[in-house]
Amino acid sequence: METTRQNKVSRLIQKELSEIFLIQTKSMSGVLVSVSAVRISPDMSIARVYLSVFPSERSQEIVKNINDNMKSIRYELGTRVRHQLRIIPELKFFVDDSLDYAERIDELLKK
Repeated sequence: METTRQNKVSRLIQKELSEIFLIQTKSMSGVLVSVSAVRISPDMSIARVYLSVFPSERSQEIVKNINDNMKSIRYELGTRVRHQLRIIPELKFFVDDSLDYAERIDELLKK
């Protein structure tokens, strides 16, 4: 169970990372990256960020690229939230495949 503080920090990080990815993916045509969820540890040191990527075929490649550029993304996040947070959490990015999973379940139910 997450505390109120964890929820507020998670929403703040989700909002700011969404804006960062929106700016970065404008140069890549045909790719959409959205932050579907952020889970933060109780000590606020690690944030697990779940990304939905369209098209889903390129999701592993894009998340790997994001993980390779994690330091610059964390720096950008730090400049945006420096007045709200004292310590910027370490970011870990994961593919959120819940939409693909739900689509697969619908497909199976229609058969």
